[in-house]
Amino acid sequence: MYQPSSRSRRDGEWKKEVGGGGQVLDLETAVKDGILGGGGGMVATGEKLDLKTMIERLDSIEVPSVFICPISLEPMQDPVTLCTGQTYERSNILKWFNLGHLTCPTTMQELWDTSITPNNTLSHLIYTWFSQKYLAMKKKSEDVQGRGLEILEVLKKKVKGQARVQSLKELRQIVNTHDSVKKTVAENGGIGLLCSLLGPFTSHAVGSEAIGILVKLDLDSEWKKNLVEPAKVSLMVDMLNEGSIETKINCAKMIEMLMEGKEFDSESFSSLSLLVGLLRLVKDKKHPNGVLAGFRLLKLVSSYEGVSSSLVSIGGVPQIVELLPNLNTECMEFALYVLEALSSLPEGKMSLKDCPNTIPNMVKLLMRVSENCTQLALTVLWGVCEISPEECAPIAVDAGLAAKLLLVIQSGCNPVLKQRSAELLKLCSLNYTATLFISKCKLTRTIQ
Repeated sequence: MYQPSSRSRRDGEWKKEVGGGGQVLDLETAVKDGILGGGGGMVATGEKLDLKTMIERLDSIEVPSVFICPISLEPMQDPVTLCTGQTYERSNILKWFNLGHLTCPTTMQELWDTSITPNNTLSHLIYTWFSQKYLAMKKKSEDVQGRGLEILEVLKKKVKGQARVQSLKELRQIVNTHDSVKKTVAENGGIGLLCSLLGPFTSHAVGSEAIGILVKLDLDSEWKKNLVEPAKVSLMVDMLNEGSIETKINCAKMIEMLMEGKEFDSESFSSLSLLVGLLRLVKDKKHPNGVLAGFRLLKLVSSYEGVSSSLVSIGGVPQIVELLPNLNTECMEFALYVLEALSSLPEGKMSLKDCPNTIPNMVKLLMRVSENCTQLALTVLWGVCEISPEECAPIAVDAGLAAKLLLVIQSGCNPVLKQRSAELLKLCSLNYTATLFISKCKLTRTIQ
């Protein structure tokens, strides 16, 4: 939806505030003086521009409120005026009439005349304004594409030191802000050039800028194969541990992108250094984007048995469990996927059992975040209670598990989830008489 600029309406007539002095002009004056349209409404181009296309391309800019239809809050393409003096998009006001309304939507006055009059002056003004904005944007886009080519040419000359870093930094900035430059870089040898800059002797200053550009581009299988070379992966892992927060996020995203490709070999990303870097990233509460990027990649790497075993060995389980209460919904789901994967390993189950907050934190998540999170938490709880029911069941019951499980069983959750809940409830009750179990469950009268 467009953000209209400030407006005022008096006696049914559109007015526009301009200038620092708060001067108010009516529409005719605005057209005459070129305040909204500029240059008397002339567009200096031989190209016939489609208004609908221009509006779509310029959807993020602030549009004068006089151009906005009061019904749809979108720029008008075919403005028409009612007898009340109010102007609307033709299709919108006709829909209003077709619903049986015989009033002005803005003023709610009864219409003494339902005819509509094309507002040609406003229509011309809208077209002129959008044309000028569109052409300015197009020129700017062409300018940045040209600048992107210039930077590529500089980098091809193998400039070194600070000059190389500055060139890469500028290229990264324009790639991040202009989609058109991404295509320019890709079509003019930019991907190969950036990949060639990465290696065992690449400085982190150069590497972080190159990865910051590459992660924004569409890489085909050949370039992904190039980037999974050991020396380049090692550089990314080093920067994930030692770079700025932006560099860490970009490296995590790049590794995730590479791991999802057919060229991926799990051994390339099985280093303990990668896992340590990811655990540091997900514990950085100051940077939520980093936490999300870290958990996304942890979910991916934990699906490989060799890597997940390493994650358990470096103490990943208790660190992730302790983070659960403070995670947002999206990160929470990724974290639970990781713990579920680790709970499939014998050493993972033992680590989860030995962590004092595993059961309480999992119980709190049941029926609280989402059905998917409930299912993941149940899987973890089942794995923990299964290996040591005598030790874990009392802790789970004291944490309120029984009541939560009964709620799951009575809810509209999927049958598999209900079945798992019933099995876990039975497992937790084995060491109790029925009366004692019910007394310990802290159930409400309704649930009993």
